[in-house]
Amino acid sequence: MLDHAIKALAQAPNFAALTVIPASGHPMTHVMWVDADDEHMLINTDLGRAKATAMDHDPRVTVAVWDAQNPYHYAEVRGHVVGTVTGDEAAAHINALARKYTGADYAFGPTDSRVIYQIRPDRQRIQ
Repeated sequence: MLDHAIKALAQAPNFAALTVIPASGHPMTHVMWVDADDEHMLINTDLGRAKATAMDHDPRVTVAVWDAQNPYHYAEVRGHVVGTVTGDEAAAHINALARKYTGADYAFGPTDSRVIYQIRPDRQRIQ
């Protein structure tokens, strides 16, 4: 179960840093739009991106979300990918995220194929 305060932070228009472990073994971090449901942190990306390939290779991730109004208020979730969602649901989700962060629908490219990564927390903390 995702902590209620962390869920609220992730559902607000706050950015996150997603850290993944690619096949090289050297962690890489991406600043991302983020979302959450009752159980998972949700990361939406395009299939084939480096972060997607890394999560497919190694499901261990860390997501840090900071409050846009007070960056000293933040949450960290260490967990692992437990599922993915593709197709129309992932496309609708990226549009919802785009509206949350920019006020407009997502500008899909001709080859965009979206995927939502569902991250179950193993450890979570909020400051």
